[in-house]
Amino acid sequence: MRKLIFGLFIAILPALGLAAGGGVPLDNIETDHTDKASLQRGVALFTNYCMGCHSMEYARYKRVSDDLEIPVELYEENLIFTGAKIGELMKNSMNKDMAADWFGAPPPDLTLETRLRGESWVYSYLRGFYKDDSRPLGVNNVVYANVGMPHVMVGLQGLCAVEPKIGVDASVEPLSGNINNADVCPEYAIEGSMSAAEFDQAMYDLTNFMSYMGDPIRVERERLGVFVLIFVAIFFVFAYLLNREYWKDVH
Repeated sequence: MRKLIFGLFIAILPALGLAAGGGVPLDNIETDHTDKASLQRGVALFTNYCMGCHSMEYARYKRVSDDLEIPVELYEENLIFTGAKIGELMKNSMNKDMAADWFGAPPPDLTLETRLRGESWVYSYLRGFYKDDSRPLGVNNVVYANVGMPHVMVGLQGLCAVEPKIGVDASVEPLSGNINNADVCPEYAIEGSMSAAEFDQAMYDLTNFMSYMGDPIRVERERLGVFVLIFVAIFFVFAYLLNREYWKDVH
């Protein structure tokens, strides 16, 4: 009974994570773990913009290098900044006590973040920062209110002067053909180096990589699932014929 309750809890954990976000509308995405180019861009973004504070200590560099088809020498040269060996866990060197003093709490490990909160939540959160002078770091987030994290992507996205329009689909005006809400930010306080579309793609790549880290065997699991279903279908035919043979003389 305890195992059943624990299994049910694990199954609904992502939904609980979404509920913890306060029911804020999200921009839904579908990740693709077979898109190696997207995953490679995602690991580069994570390493350069996230790993200074966040770790992924339940994964190893070598596994990521192999799965994403990045040569070991290239990975070590460009994506490991701590002097760690390729076979080590993906930890960072930030002191947790010092991080708690700076941000109010130590930055969490992100290996299972998409499993906890959901892929759409992470994608929306990454694009949801805006200027808020009342906050200690000068920014807030429409998905995670009063967040203690700085907007580390400000150089790419820029800084939205007002709350971004997260969870509002873009639409086309019938007469003029103008696209409404193509950019989640109506007004910028600081301009970034990327266009809105480029930043959306970058955050998709980052979320896609984080999704892969939370479930690195998803592609293999789904491939094996097809063979399992085929086996079940074939087995059903023989089981049906055997059952009919057993019961044909029963009146």
